[in-house]
Amino acid sequence: MSADRRYEWGQGALAAGDAEGARDLFAQALECAPNWAAAWFGLAQALDRLDRRVEAREAYAKTLNLDPGDAHGAALGLARLGGPAPAAAPRAYVKTLFDQYAARFDTHLVTQLAYRGPEILCGAIARADADRRFAHVLDLGCGAGLFAAAIRPHAAKISGVDLSPAMIEQARAKGIYDRLAAADLTEFLAAEPSESADLAVAADVFVYIGDLGDLFAQVARTLSLGGLFAFTAQSGPSQGFGVGADLRFRHSEAYLRDLACAHGFDVAALFAVSARRDRGIDVPGWAAVLRKNRA
Repeated sequence: MSADRRYEWGQGALAAGDAEGARDLFAQALECAPNWAAAWFGLAQALDRLDRRVEAREAYAKTLNLDPGDAHGAALGLARLGGPAPAAAPRAYVKTLFDQYAARFDTHLVTQLAYRGPEILCGAIARADADRRFAHVLDLGCGAGLFAAAIRPHAAKISGVDLSPAMIEQARAKGIYDRLAAADLTEFLAAEPSESADLAVAADVFVYIGDLGDLFAQVARTLSLGGLFAFTAQSGPSQGFGVGADLRFRHSEAYLRDLACAHGFDVAALFAVSARRDRGIDVPGWAAVLRKNRA
């Protein structure tokens, strides 16, 4: 109980911006429970915010050693501090995050983060192909169904996929989708018939995937000629991709354009936008609509 209390207080201090207080509380929790991965991760975050990079790296590494499945995302913290960037966020991390988040997902996104990804993407899709009605929409990383609700009037069929089973249940309860699956996005797409969809959408999904090559390849295979691929991404380095301070992936415009070209897409739209806010500040990003130009 002593460790639990100090851990909870540490979490509160971290949320309030008191990194030094959080560091002290997580250290006290670890005195009581020295092999507690969650407390090591909290300590790593506090040290990271205090710019004590060497100690932060050691604490992230300790977290990963205690929890090789990486439900906390310690590998992302190590990447942010100069370690190699993983191809994607650990599955256990994404699944745990969104299983815990599912019940309050819609409310938190819209009211606290001012999320408007579906609105932005629907507008971009309409500008790329006005008044088009889609035979089959693939909602990749569908969450609780915010984008599907926005596109439903223009879609005959919508299939949704998300890594989090709890999110899938939230989406199912809305009765918007024709089909839902709890699965990894790339693995789900690999099992889809070729040229079986005419719109694929990834709204606020690429923040959890660094290397997008395999995903782009599967989307291109699954879309019919002239099909659209719409997505948002968080903007970052001038080239390639990296992990930001929020432990989310950021992608460069050049990287996204190069991938589009390599996988047979024309860029119908790619523009700077902020789809959400974090602590009251707009998060810089991209919105894009690509059109498949070759079989």
